[in-house]
Amino acid sequence: MVLPSGLLTGIKDPVALKSIAVTLSIKDFVAGVSATLNYENEEKVPLEAFFVFPMDEDSAVYSFEALVDGKKIVAELQDKYQAHLKFEEDLSGGFQTYLLEEDKCSKDVFRCNVGNLQPGSKVALTLKYVQELPLEDDGALCYVLPAVLNPRYRLSDQSVESCLDLKTPIVPLEDLPYTLSMVATISSQLGIRTIQCNCPLSSIDYIGENKTSAQVTLAEGHKFDRDVELLIFYRNVHSPSVAVEMGMPERESDTLMGAPSAMVSFYPEIPEVETSTKCGEFVFLMDRSESMKSPMSSQNRSQLRIDAAKETLILLLKSLPLGCYFNIYGFGSTHEAFFPKSVKYTQESMEKAVEKVKLMLADLGGTEILTPLRKVFRKTPIPGHPLQVFVFTDGEVAETFNVIKEVKFHSKRHRCFSFGIGEGASTSLIKNLARVSGGTAEFITGNDRMQSKALRSLRRSLQCVVENISLSWDLPPGLFVHMLSPEQTVVFRGQRIITYSLLTGQIPQDETTGEVCLKYTIHGKSFEEKVTFSLQPKPDDNLTIHRLAAKSMIQARDFGYRETTLIYKRDVLDISLESGIMSSFTTFVSINKELNEPIHGPLFHRDIPRPILFSSFSMRPRSYPNGLPRAGTPGAQPPRSAGTGYCALTAHMPDGAPQQPRYPQATKCVIHTDTRPELPNILKLCAYEQGSVEHTVAQLIFLQNADGSWDMNEDLAEVLGTSLKDVKAAHPTEVLEPSAWATVLAVIWLHANGKELKDEWELLERKAVVWLHNNAVRDFTKFMHTANKLLKTSVSSSIFTFKG
Repeated sequence: MVLPSGLLTGIKDPVALKSIAVTLSIKDFVAGVSATLNYENEEKVPLEAFFVFPMDEDSAVYSFEALVDGKKIVAELQDKYQAHLKFEEDLSGGFQTYLLEEDKCSKDVFRCNVGNLQPGSKVALTLKYVQELPLEDDGALCYVLPAVLNPRYRLSDQSVESCLDLKTPIVPLEDLPYTLSMVATISSQLGIRTIQCNCPLSSIDYIGENKTSAQVTLAEGHKFDRDVELLIFYRNVHSPSVAVEMGMPERESDTLMGAPSAMVSFYPEIPEVETSTKCGEFVFLMDRSESMKSPMSSQNRSQLRIDAAKETLILLLKSLPLGCYFNIYGFGSTHEAFFPKSVKYTQESMEKAVEKVKLMLADLGGTEILTPLRKVFRKTPIPGHPLQVFVFTDGEVAETFNVIKEVKFHSKRHRCFSFGIGEGASTSLIKNLARVSGGTAEFITGNDRMQSKALRSLRRSLQCVVENISLSWDLPPGLFVHMLSPEQTVVFRGQRIITYSLLTGQIPQDETTGEVCLKYTIHGKSFEEKVTFSLQPKPDDNLTIHRLAAKSMIQARDFGYRETTLIYKRDVLDISLESGIMSSFTTFVSINKELNEPIHGPLFHRDIPRPILFSSFSMRPRSYPNGLPRAGTPGAQPPRSAGTGYCALTAHMPDGAPQQPRYPQATKCVIHTDTRPELPNILKLCAYEQGSVEHTVAQLIFLQNADGSWDMNEDLAEVLGTSLKDVKAAHPTEVLEPSAWATVLAVIWLHANGKELKDEWELLERKAVVWLHNNAVRDFTKFMHTANKLLKTSVSSSIFTFKG
């Protein structure tokens, strides 16, 4: 949800924001969050404070209230246009005003505006939201509290004012005067197996014999250098479930908020079917903006984003199936394509692409992806080869809504798999690219490896198509289902399906059950899964299921303040106002009518610094005017920090005309430290320590041919930890050709030494096994002893089983 970033008024000026307190309640698969921003005006003049913070795209904000010197004022959700008119009118009239709204250019950025904060006054602003939590491949339920907000590029011809344009000075993290605290309560009848966090916790307390609940507390002193990520592992996370929630008694029984609402959760046991398809057009769009020079994480010796991107692209290239088509685009302020159009995947085209990857730099300026995307979509489709687009970006993209609209418009002929790189990537962009096209979204932060997440998506793109997905209900007579969620058209193996519905008609008074059945087909074979549930709705003061249902309806229609069509705009506005869930067209506003202090003099805008996240780059101290670097000055800010939030204050000054808030063109500060490297081989491409497993696996992958085989040569022998002489001496020439022997050794080495990275090499290893079988290599038991002895391993011949 919310998280800080910058609220300082120069070197010695007091700061209005004092602390941020987050209370998190996780029940099963849903999080309820309450975040309080505590302000105090220690100056002698009234202030107007702006605080801009990130929030996950899937958050359903339903409450905003202010506690002013002990008095609670609850905000109303209103039409955004009308709310702004009233806000300005009441502010100029001397009333104390509060505003909470989505940014007009990005749905995962919010601005909180505290108007007319009186001298000595204390204000606590609390916003509440609910969020459906994603399930990771390893079964972990993941909650992320965003702590980093990077600047988002805006094109020069955009006229809409965005809170992302607020330009503020920057300060080191250790000088931030406000703090963050978080207490989380987790409860589920599924049983909690374990809880993990990427930030220090002061305690984890489990409650109950079966550990059905727990409480965790974030340790004091959190640095705003990373998102706070909680991973919760339940004991039976894959069990299907249906929860029915009671509606609001005062509403009509057949309305969105008055009727009972059902949340259906399935985790389909889709069988693993080895696909033999060789078709597909794979287009990779890689961010080459300046910020890609920054590290993947704040840890020492962390791999640079651009280096991880290069290694990932090579891994993807090696893992593609023979016979497909591919192309690679690098984008920034401009874009570059490897080939004029997608080319057939062969040894020659793969080698050309790898050489181009090795020369890639993060040198294309800003982040404008719309133009290259349009070029991809306007290319003539290749018959029999469905388009699969992979987008890698740190999320600082211009025209977020237009990019999403473009992808949705072409969703009938492609799927988009999106990747947010590093802290602060736009959840609005990354999640919606996948959502509107039937792909998947991944976020790569902290110690995550881009390579493994990219290969997971590539595996999904190669999966057999799951067709004819449908939900059917078996309910008592007189009870009906009205589906609220968009139709489910895509399901991947290992994914969870969640849908929302309204139950209308007569709910039975006695304990009655209903049944939901999920059906789908793969390769013409039908599958179905059923779950039985109680029809008695349970009360929930937060109306969690109703609000999540409304959020899913809004997401399907809301494409931004400017970009949404008039028909959808009316729908979004109606759903938002009825449910109380914020949208692009609504704003929370509250007015303290009891405070009626006339404003004397104009508002004077004063910039407030935001924190800088120092990276592992070595920086030589420089002298800057006023002690702080200017935005846009090389060296002013390490690339990954581009900020964790913004805040501005305006004070009532007795002299002069009002100084209007400035909305300058946003710039991104970078350190220009890299020069074009000479990369004759993978050794200089890899950022890992020589001799590490990651380094050796990367070298081995680099040496693989497009058809899945390896050549017997000195480079391969060195990677395998032996000599070419010994490899040749052990070669069973009467059974295997040299390349087959080399391929057998490479596959054995991967299984023996690279188990932890199996997600990354599994596809190319399958390619190697298929190549061996296609070249009439059989009875692997005959030479396994020799191979194991040479490599000092003990691997079974079962690894060469052909699953085709």
